[in-house]
Amino acid sequence: MDDIRILLVEDEATLRDGISMNLELEGFEVVTAVTGKQAIKKFGEQRFNMVILDVMLPEMDGFEVCEQIRLTNMDVPILFLTAKDSSNDKINGLKLGADDYLTKPFNVEELLLRVKVLVKHSLKGTEQESELKSYKFGDNVVNFTTYEAINSDGNLNLTKKETMLLKLLIDRKNEVVSRQQILQFVWGYDVFPSTRTIDNFILAFRKYFEPDPKNPTFFHSVRGVGYKFVDVA
Repeated sequence: MDDIRILLVEDEATLRDGISMNLELEGFEVVTAVTGKQAIKKFGEQRFNMVILDVMLPEMDGFEVCEQIRLTNMDVPILFLTAKDSSNDKINGLKLGADDYLTKPFNVEELLLRVKVLVKHSLKGTEQESELKSYKFGDNVVNFTTYEAINSDGNLNLTKKETMLLKLLIDRKNEVVSRQQILQFVWGYDVFPSTRTIDNFILAFRKYFEPDPKNPTFFHSVRGVGYKFVDVA
């Protein structure tokens, strides 16, 4: 479970420490938040593979936190962990975009099992994507393993970040990929470059691979949202 980062949002210190310890023993990297507002701030600044979220929190409850997260990220798994066990609470949490719901008191082994299942499900696409070693479009071929490409002018050496961004766009061909998804996937959580940096990468791709860079066929910008790779083959 290397590099799997979990945001644990729990205001009860003893429970928070216990859950963190058990998750870390399983190999997860855990970041904790005590309040709803703190959770929103940390989620916006860092990359996470999962969120474990208490409902009863200071400042902003877990339902509001879940709703805020889902405004910007529809993919990260969210598990509610709470003493509120009524059917209405469960339904409300799931309607807001949660993936699972575990009530207190709970069995630690059951929590860890649910976490592993949700993380595995969220990584399934990534595992499948890693199988793609090269891709051909138009007169171009990109090799994701060697960081090399062939275009109409010959061979081309790519940087690691160029290759990662190309792979992300190609894996999600014909879909709009948001700037936030690109920042999290290519740059991780340590450094967030400006969106202008991403624009420059797209401009470079057009120069490398488009027959007419000013009238792109493959690499499109979607104003206010992100970018899209279109395969016309």
